[in-house]
Amino acid sequence: MDYKFLGRTGVEVSPLALGCMMFGDRTAPEDSYAIIDRALDAGLNFLDTSNSYGRGRSEEVTGEGLARNGRRNQVVLATKYYIRVGEGPNMMGSSRRFIIEQCEKSLRRLKTDWIDIYQQHRPNPGTAIDETLRALDDLVTSGKVRYIGTSTFAAWQVVEALWASERHHLNRFVTEQPPYNIFERRIERELIPMAQTYGIAILPWSPLAAGLLTGKYTHENPSPEDSRYARWPGRPLERARWVNPVYDAVEQLKPLAEKHGVTLSQFALAWVMHQPGVTSPIIGPRTMEQLEDNLKALEVKLTEDDFKTVDRIVPRGSVVVPYYEAAFGPHPHRI
Repeated sequence: MDYKFLGRTGVEVSPLALGCMMFGDRTAPEDSYAIIDRALDAGLNFLDTSNSYGRGRSEEVTGEGLARNGRRNQVVLATKYYIRVGEGPNMMGSSRRFIIEQCEKSLRRLKTDWIDIYQQHRPNPGTAIDETLRALDDLVTSGKVRYIGTSTFAAWQVVEALWASERHHLNRFVTEQPPYNIFERRIERELIPMAQTYGIAILPWSPLAAGLLTGKYTHENPSPEDSRYARWPGRPLERARWVNPVYDAVEQLKPLAEKHGVTLSQFALAWVMHQPGVTSPIIGPRTMEQLEDNLKALEVKLTEDDFKTVDRIVPRGSVVVPYYEAAFGPHPHRI
């Protein structure tokens, strides 16, 4: 397996990361442990979760899985903070209070002494970036966190944070986790060039567009049984993404996958993996079958004609369905 450097850190990670969001929720604990073991056996060494997935249940199952197989030291373990985890005004955010409290809870749930990458799950214009960075810097200095990162930040928000880190002599963000797939290419406009300039590792989430790029959604069968969009048909985001242009694009993409003798999901994953500036897309298998399908993407070799054809179907920097939710608008930071 060809491992990649995590930005400018010197740490090497696998070209796919195992997302653990389903663990302890739609994926039973025993099945989750088996998926973790299989992923590590296949060469993946990068696991990603969050304190908000299942209100901490994902972290508990992930930590137990690594405790059972005794392979914690072999993996790069990432988790996140920011999303609401309880009632009350201080049970979410990026304040020092919330960050320190949630880090301690994540460490206990993950059964580990340190978190390799501690990430802010979404930008928070309501909290000064130096407040956030000082708390994270303390966690790095104490040894509880190795590196810090962001998720779904706009390019300008990452650069502002880098500027604040330099000004205040604090540890800097080294990773950004944006949504990126064939249907959502807006990060190609500014975020990826910024990341390449400043040595930020790009860790795409939803590389299969929440299943829309698996090929199971078609004009004839727009709502497959037990699919995400069948379970939540009324949610605003699902309605915005459950549109005819998706089915039209899938019909045009399927022949590209068939030409290589692979599934559409394997083709779509390989496409993200080989995009400039991308370090490690995050897969989120619910079942062992889905993991096995995803792992085969590591063997797919795409041609220049494949990339050009995808660009004709979905032009660079464009969007078919929205995933990029970076916060734009007024920014009340005071640094």
